[in-house]
Amino acid sequence: MLPVNFRSYRKKLSHYRSAFRRFLNASEKNPPRGIDNLTKVVEPEVWQEIDCLSCANCCKKMTPTFTKQDLKRISAHFKQTPEEFTKQWLKKDSNKDLVNKTEPCQFLNLKDNKCSIYEIRPADCAGFPHLSKRKWVEYAHIHKQNIDYCPATFRMVEKIKAIAEGSK
Repeated sequence: MLPVNFRSYRKKLSHYRSAFRRFLNASEKNPPRGIDNLTKVVEPEVWQEIDCLSCANCCKKMTPTFTKQDLKRISAHFKQTPEEFTKQWLKKDSNKDLVNKTEPCQFLNLKDNKCSIYEIRPADCAGFPHLSKRKWVEYAHIHKQNIDYCPATFRMVEKIKAIAEGSK
């Protein structure tokens, strides 16, 4: 597993973004046969290649949506009410979802890219980047967004596209 090389990642992203988005759009409407099983095979390969702690782009450039269960769990950890926690750390976005006020995430330790509340982190964080969580057609639109931020998502789409188009 190698650390993420952001220069290389950004270069590949600018070169392949359009092709990957076209693939994701097409596969969302007409998924290749067996793609759900393929993601389950490709995902472990991706995690052998990508070191999340060398990246943490998700925590630096994105924000999770906090559920009511997240609020109860995390605010209790800080000995706050959900309302106090919300007032201190969160805001409502354009969809009226509760999200972080700041970027990068207030719970990210920038020295080692580790989450200070990892054991109780929001469900959205725990599931990220949602590589094989559900059926491909339910998450292709999420992958379109995440390829811009997550080298693991980029690599998974790259591998699946190559396999689906008959090369590897």
